[in-house]
Amino acid sequence: MSVLRRTRSSHTGTSPTVPDPAVAGAPKPETIDPAKPSSTMTPASPVPRTRMGGAWVGICAAVLTLVVLIIFMLQNTRRVEVSFLWMNGSVPLALALLIAGVGVGVVAMVVGTARVTQLRKLVRDRRQRQ
Repeated sequence: MSVLRRTRSSHTGTSPTVPDPAVAGAPKPETIDPAKPSSTMTPASPVPRTRMGGAWVGICAAVLTLVVLIIFMLQNTRRVEVSFLWMNGSVPLALALLIAGVGVGVVAMVVGTARVTQLRKLVRDRRQRQ
């Protein structure tokens, strides 16, 4: 390496291994185009999904749902007459709809639990036969 090159690279802050474009016959430095994939550039790998990430999304969804539910209940405070089997009463409209929604959720959970139990039993039986 020449003294001139060492002196120049020490003043410009570039490392001596990088070719100086001012030196005659030196190759031009390559520009990196982010839109064009290069063989030397590796794409960033996506971050893997975890259970904690899923729990965080579930908590955020639950909080947003509760906020919407609170707004709904505050806007529907008018009392309505409700009759179910032998029971009669007057309750706020939002409470009646909330009770009906919770009832549907309970029925869905019971049916889902029965199906998951059925599938687990099927898998356990297939493993025992093998």
